[in-house]
Amino acid sequence: DQLQVDDLVVVRPGEQIPVDGVLAEGDSFVDESMISGEPIPVDKKKGDKVLAGTINQRGSFIIKASQVGSETVLARIIRMVQEAQGSKAPVQRIVDRVTGIFVPVVLGIAVLTFVLWMVIGGTEYFSYAMLSAVSVLVIACPCALGLATPTALMVGIGKAASQHILIKDAVALEQMRKVNVVVLDKTGTLTKGVFKVTNLYPAGIKKEELLQYAALAESYSDHPISLSLKEAYGRKMDAERIGEVEEIP
Repeated sequence: DQLQVDDLVVVRPGEQIPVDGVLAEGDSFVDESMISGEPIPVDKKKGDKVLAGTINQRGSFIIKASQVGSETVLARIIRMVQEAQGSKAPVQRIVDRVTGIFVPVVLGIAVLTFVLWMVIGGTEYFSYAMLSAVSVLVIACPCALGLATPTALMVGIGKAASQHILIKDAVALEQMRKVNVVVLDKTGTLTKGVFKVTNLYPAGIKKEELLQYAALAESYSDHPISLSLKEAYGRKMDAERIGEVEEIP
């Protein structure tokens, strides 16, 4: 909350980027899946834009803040979800109209019930009259009708946001019931979100040896592809067999 535009911010490995900005120094891989849905970390170099809320994977770098606080992309997304939760679906307008008529009718019936009991039974039936009138109010109360729709919308849109699904407004949510085809334009939306070794094609070497050498070569790296190679090898590696290591982004 103290950061200003043009401030220089150091982001260390594993830290969350606090503001939208531009890389002023250093390089790294940044996990932007919360914004783009793309699970593979993105390579960032000097001059590249980074967004608040995304996570630095490796390497320390310095960013120059360009948007802070309520101006960041993440803050605008949060605002959009809040506005969606407050928006009215077409069905709710119908509910509001029905409730507007229903409430006075129920109150009228409750009063009529009280009056009838008093007329029929006299003053000694006052407690019966009151109990009957309250029973009518409790049973016919349109609270469930009036509250269920906005509550369902608020819970539905909030739950979707926690699962990385952003719903623009209540109208869009209601119209989803008519959808029978969904087209996804990103591979990452449907995949696991991590690289995995599926096949090995060795030339003049055993598969096990090839995987061992590849995993050894990557033993000091935390690049997304190197992590998949080390995981595929699945054994403790004798890293001392590696000489000098220089990782070139």
